[in-house]
Amino acid sequence: MRRFLRPGHDPVRERLKRDLFQFNKTVEHGFPHQPSALGYSPFLRLMAIGTRSGAIKLYGAPGVEFMGLHEENNTVMQIHFIPDQCQLVTLLDDNSLHLWSLKQHGGASELQEERRFTLKGPPGCPPSATQVTALLAHSSREVLYLGTESGSVFVVELPSFRVLEDRTVPSEAALQRVPEDYCNRRSCELVEALREHPKNPNQILIGYSRGLIVLWDLQNSQVTHHFLGSQQLENLYWQRDGSKFISCHYDGSYTQWPVSNDNRQPEPLENLVPYGPFPCKAISKIYWQTTKNGLPYIIFQGGMPRASYGDRHSISVIHGSQQTAFDFTSRVIDFFIIFSSEPTAEFDDPSAMVVLAEEELVVIDLKSAGWPAVHPPYLASLHCSAITCSHHVSNIPLKLWERIISAGSKQNVHYSNMPWPIDGGTNLAPDPPQRDLLLTGHEDGTVRFWDASGVCLHLLYKLSTVRVFLTDADPNDNMNTLGEDEWPPLRKVGTFDPYSDDPRLGIQKIYLCKYSGYLAVAGTAGQVLVMELNDEDAEHVVDHAEADLLQDQEGYRWKGHEKLKTRDGPVRFEAGFQPFVLVQCQPPAVVTSLALHSEWKLVAFGTSHGFGLFDHQQKRLVFVKCTLHPSDQLALEGPLSRVKSLKKSLRQSFRRIRRSRVSSRKRRGAGGNTSEVQEANAKFDQDALQEMELAPVQRKIEARSAEDSFTGFVRTLYFADTFLRDSSRHCPSLWAGTNGGTVYAFCLRVPPAERRMDEPVRAEQAKEIQLMHRAPVVGILVLDGRSTPLPEPLEVAHDLSKSPDMQGSHQLLVVSEEQLKVFTLPKVSSKLKLKLTALEGCRVRKVTVANFGSCRTNDYSENDLAVLTNLGDIQIISLPFLKLQIRYPCIRKEDVSGIASCVFTKYGQGFYLISPSEFERFSLSTKWLVEPQCVVDVPELTSNNHVNNRSGMENATR
Repeated sequence: MRRFLRPGHDPVRERLKRDLFQFNKTVEHGFPHQPSALGYSPFLRLMAIGTRSGAIKLYGAPGVEFMGLHEENNTVMQIHFIPDQCQLVTLLDDNSLHLWSLKQHGGASELQEERRFTLKGPPGCPPSATQVTALLAHSSREVLYLGTESGSVFVVELPSFRVLEDRTVPSEAALQRVPEDYCNRRSCELVEALREHPKNPNQILIGYSRGLIVLWDLQNSQVTHHFLGSQQLENLYWQRDGSKFISCHYDGSYTQWPVSNDNRQPEPLENLVPYGPFPCKAISKIYWQTTKNGLPYIIFQGGMPRASYGDRHSISVIHGSQQTAFDFTSRVIDFFIIFSSEPTAEFDDPSAMVVLAEEELVVIDLKSAGWPAVHPPYLASLHCSAITCSHHVSNIPLKLWERIISAGSKQNVHYSNMPWPIDGGTNLAPDPPQRDLLLTGHEDGTVRFWDASGVCLHLLYKLSTVRVFLTDADPNDNMNTLGEDEWPPLRKVGTFDPYSDDPRLGIQKIYLCKYSGYLAVAGTAGQVLVMELNDEDAEHVVDHAEADLLQDQEGYRWKGHEKLKTRDGPVRFEAGFQPFVLVQCQPPAVVTSLALHSEWKLVAFGTSHGFGLFDHQQKRLVFVKCTLHPSDQLALEGPLSRVKSLKKSLRQSFRRIRRSRVSSRKRRGAGGNTSEVQEANAKFDQDALQEMELAPVQRKIEARSAEDSFTGFVRTLYFADTFLRDSSRHCPSLWAGTNGGTVYAFCLRVPPAERRMDEPVRAEQAKEIQLMHRAPVVGILVLDGRSTPLPEPLEVAHDLSKSPDMQGSHQLLVVSEEQLKVFTLPKVSSKLKLKLTALEGCRVRKVTVANFGSCRTNDYSENDLAVLTNLGDIQIISLPFLKLQIRYPCIRKEDVSGIASCVFTKYGQGFYLISPSEFERFSLSTKWLVEPQCVVDVPELTSNNHVNNRSGMENATR
């Protein structure tokens, strides 16, 4: 039978691969990109968010998440839950309606699309006749009322979406018995709002954009009352007892209307412009919430004076003498109030306000004094400042975890202690098996620590590096401070702040040692900060050191940005990670690589000019190495001057093309054998065409020129205790890989602990390897005598890893963009290689070692390489034999930013940005899988449950 098997086909290995590897995209972390609609069900206590790309996401208690996607990928305009049901209806911008249901399958709930429907009018009618502008899900759960641009209200049966034509409310019927002067002055125009009477389900309010409001009797199909508004209508809201309703208008006013049983023409009780008398913005939505103490909560969006506050995005809350205008840094999409939905309750008693802004979700506690914000357990605004890098650390020790949480809790004292108010559904997912951290570096110089253990990505702690430097903004400035007499009483809320005081503050590299608590961060202007964790606030001087990476070079001049200015004297730091030393690279170029060895107390850093090693215990520079090639002029230009260089090179390219065309014409016109010239040109064109049409598999790895730009760019740094000089003695070493395919190896002499502060660390270059194809080196790894990757610093000391095998020969794995190559140590002779570009036509972008455990048994696991390519696929390659195990398509190859942002975990998971505000989480392992597992049970209905349907979100705004 063996001769019938394919070469290399091993049935046992194939079964094992099925037990080890499986690709799943599991959950999306962060805030939905470009949200467009909001819905809430007080019955299910679930919130729904729709986006411009057609996604719909449901959230309840932490861990309860559902996602659906409309096939059309159109913008979700409105979301409405069907009262007392696990169903909701979405309206898209193509005028289609979609019915979604939460259905239980295998013990867990799933969001499924049931039906879709588009309202169509009679033949020949204009599209506006059926363009839906307002929607009401009736408490009978049997029908939807659809207000349109033509002013008509259509009735649609649920769940069949059948139009009940005999119950249509035409605009002509609404205008019956309206005073002639009012009717002549303004037509109905479109339906702006539909509201069901809170006590009588047979009556609905229909609000038209020009100001007319009618109370329609569903049983008798007639108007019972006309409310003649004089201003353009924006929205309506019923008071709880149904005796009054509120209308809000385009001119920044709101009007209170009485609803009586007699046939007299209703007159408004009051008409107020809260921020008048000057022209104000429209009030687009309003709530009137009753309380036990008699003072109502009046909550509305907009209404600010146009001249001074026309660019503000605000929601005002008024309760007696208290008044605050919450000021958001991005546009408000929608909001709702969480209040008592018990049918027997006499008052609304609002508890929280939930605001969906364009870039974040903000929840305000209306029960506590001062109306503080509530810290959200999910929907984190990852991009409150643009993400510039990320770093994942698996299996955090409990002590470090608790210290980070303690530091974060001291930052959150201004948040409310209110439990998360959106708590529907039940999370069925088991507790995470370990504690994982995702660290994100940001453009404003901050590093955020996220709990990435489970489904909810939760912010634990925020570190700012700004205090070390002098910037235009004072870190002690408080944007929320208000003068006593300031009017309107604005208060800034939310965390989204896209503006950086100085782009040089941006964090580019992060390295955290989970055993020692040391943290190294490096930035855009060549700054490298080493920090340690302190449980208390402290004030101390940050030591400074400079690393001149061009010290042996002459004639080079840096044309980029200047270094950041540092503060003199002691600096006060909050509890948490506090910097104790700053290494400033010169020139102050972007730090491109970073490595920290907490056992040896060393930090290595690299830029486009070279790399250096710093002893952070003695606070002394060990050495620097310049990797700059004489032709690397671009490396001496900052990011701003690089744009000019690009323009210049484009101009030169076009000129060369133009010159070559002109010269070829001259050669043809100069006489000679014309047929020979044409034949040569034809042959050249044919050869060029064949070259272009070569399949990727036939592509060769061509050696790159040493004159290519950025050859000295340091891509990777790696510490290893291995055999570098001879096979009898191992020693600490530092390895560096560059963009030009060069690998440098330095022997380090680290004094023993008892003489560590007395003797200096010494370094000596031992090896220099030049890859023949000169492709950028993206990863370096040393394998011990058992072909196992060397453990992390202090991992063995904490009994979390076996000691490396120092008896057998070690191997060096060098990963370039085009191939993986294994060398023997210490001779550095080539042993084997895998040519990815030659065989697959792809280039390596990210590589890491991941541990894969079997889903069948806990006794087996293996280390493999996870490789992400520029085509967006992930390849798993075995160690040490470099055999391709499996390939998965993961990211679209056009999504360059997604590929660049990808970060792998130690146990076969990964994260990448699918938008500026969202991480997609994926898993390559059958054993490590983090995904939502939740169920939504339908609560039991109580009698007279009509009030339960009022959430303020059950009805539509335009």
